[in-house]
Amino acid sequence: MNLLIYSDENISIFRSSLQETASTVIKSQDSVIVVDPTWLPLEIEEIKEYVGSLLGRRKLYLLFTHSDSDHIVGYKAFPEAKVIASRAFAVSSVQKKKRIMEQISTFDSENYLTRPYEPSFPKVDYAIENEGDTLTLGDLQLIFYNAPGHNDDGMFTIIEPFGIMLSGDYFCSVEFPYIYYSGELYEETLAKLDQIMNLYDLQLLIPGHGDFTRDKWEMKKRKSDSVNYIKSMRQLIKEHNPDAIDRLIDGYKFPDFMKKMNKNNMLLLEKEMGL
Repeated sequence: MNLLIYSDENISIFRSSLQETASTVIKSQDSVIVVDPTWLPLEIEEIKEYVGSLLGRRKLYLLFTHSDSDHIVGYKAFPEAKVIASRAFAVSSVQKKKRIMEQISTFDSENYLTRPYEPSFPKVDYAIENEGDTLTLGDLQLIFYNAPGHNDDGMFTIIEPFGIMLSGDYFCSVEFPYIYYSGELYEETLAKLDQIMNLYDLQLLIPGHGDFTRDKWEMKKRKSDSVNYIKSMRQLIKEHNPDAIDRLIDGYKFPDFMKKMNKNNMLLLEKEMGL
């Protein structure tokens, strides 16, 4: 398999065959950071072998942008790594962990997949709590922003001096907003992109699904498209216009699945709006 879609001296991006899911490997003089290694067993093995070729005396870290099952399934492939995630991720309830692990088990069972490790929910070594918290890993500085909305424990990470933004399941080229937790918090999280772009010279935005981008105009467009989607959905819910709600996702690939996600967003926002 060859999942590698981009590579330079410090950054390598792998893309799964499933849902265009991205896994990123960042190498510096002192460290290797693996972000959301996923999906299929052979795909994770390819990432693991690649990381092994880089490691040498470098320290290994796993960074999880959020706890969705597709982003944490590769955790146990890197047992020696220190784990970085949000505080909300670290204190996930027993019920939440059980639900996510059941999703992984069901996926593997339905697809006859055998993994060389027993999947488990990540144990966090560096729990990031506050907006703007930083973590220095040798010659790298990581700056974090809480990113709830898609789910309850998302986290943006800026990696300097490379100007990388790891955005999880926000600003994805292949998806409109998937709102599992809160529409209001999702909008607040989207607004943080302007603040981040004012503070840092972003050279590369890497979302959890779809295409990465170096184009600052494209970064801003993805934000505005997401904001407009949520605002339009709320307005159309008030107008009781289901046909127009269906048309909000015109032009997106994979329409059967997208219709389901669009309807789920409608139901969640209706509940938030008290309708």
